[in-house]
Amino acid sequence: MDLASLAMFRTVAKEQSVTRAAELLGRVPSNVTTRIQQLEAEIGVPLFQRDKKGMALTSQGQAYLDYVDRILNLADEAKQVVNPTGPTGVLRIGSMECTVASRLPVPLANYNRQWPEVTIELSTAPTRQLIDSLLAHRIDCALIAVPSGEWWLGASEIDRVPVFREELVLLLPPGHAEVRYPDDIKTKSLAAFAPGCTYRMLAEEWLTSSGTRPARFAIQDVRSYHAMFACTAAGSCISIMPRTVLDLMRHTASVVGKPLMTVDTYLACRPGFATPAFVEFRDALARFSDIKDEVDAAV
Repeated sequence: MDLASLAMFRTVAKEQSVTRAAELLGRVPSNVTTRIQQLEAEIGVPLFQRDKKGMALTSQGQAYLDYVDRILNLADEAKQVVNPTGPTGVLRIGSMECTVASRLPVPLANYNRQWPEVTIELSTAPTRQLIDSLLAHRIDCALIAVPSGEWWLGASEIDRVPVFREELVLLLPPGHAEVRYPDDIKTKSLAAFAPGCTYRMLAEEWLTSSGTRPARFAIQDVRSYHAMFACTAAGSCISIMPRTVLDLMRHTASVVGKPLMTVDTYLACRPGFATPAFVEFRDALARFSDIKDEVDAAV
């Protein structure tokens, strides 16, 4: 077993095809097939289920992929730390959807121009899943939101620095009357991301703990802020999102907005993680931060 074989396995697993993996790796398909077969023989279990449609991971292969991701990511991190010639290699960034949409485009573009030898791998997920991926070494850093004093979900095990401050806005269907308490809301359905999203948690807390009596709201899971906005504009539900995201969509339809609270977005990493690529990314975000004093003190 060597890193090259593990890298081939990971590529085949993600592409679900030896042919596509070989093209990406610059190898002939027969070489990739042989290395995969040797890896399976060494481990003693089949890693792929082969059929005419492609290569699907077996249950053992799926479990093995998780470890392979950690091994290859740690190897890349070690190389960057031991030989810090400058920002190079891969930087795996996880982020909430809202931060990707409204905060990252300009910093990432500037970063890419300054450090073109760094390959950015960007993925999105709710905060809980991002923390899990960070602790499992599947990503290098994450942009997450956890309310002050609520360092739950393993967040106490990671380093973090605040970079953005978001104003959360309650969105109501067009023409909705003024809302002071949850009981004033006529539409009893909340559009939100899947469990694990901090903003969903805050919305549920506000909807059930404010006002004269708890209000009952059905939760409608959605996968994007555009879907959230569209459902609200159509009158079928309410939603909560950062004002920076709302400002990107206001031209598409009309909704009623009510400011609720502010929540900080943190750049999080594992303790001691300091590859050159990450350090420069942290500095790039700091230049666009709206929490300057706290960021400067932490960097």
